Amino acid sequence: MTDSTTSVKTGTVVWPTLVYADANAAIAFLEKAFGFETTARYGEGDVVHHAELAWPGGGAIMLGGVREGMALECQPPGVGSVYVALEDPDTLYARAKAAGANITRELRDESDYESRGFTCRDPEGVYWSFGTYRGAQSH
Repeated sequence: MTDSTTSVKTGTVVWPTLVYADANAAIAFLEKAFGFETTARYGEGDVVHHAELAWPGGGAIMLGGVREGMALECQPPGVGSVYVALEDPDTLYARAKAAGANITRELRDESDYESRGFTCRDPEGVYWSFGTYRGAQSH
């Protein structure tokens, strides 16, 4: 299966890359719980070799399922953490909780670096933090 709706752009882009035991289930969860949009998906049958999911506010992640010869053979599934900056963590918190995300750090304000956010784990154990903090350069 090959499906791609992405366009190549110039410049430097950072892609967090994750491995999942069940990449199809991970994609479905990330779309439902967080609002990611699948922009590319390559594989055979139920095996996802490579997928790209765009964040509606900009940026994206790559992921794939466990399989022989995969690029990240050394990375076990369900390992990692990703931080996503957004304007409205309260709405996403409610959405993630309703979708069954395991909330590990409740929604709260961080006065040290002027952010509001929360942390949760997806069904395979990857940590996802969402907050209003956009980095030191934004202050």
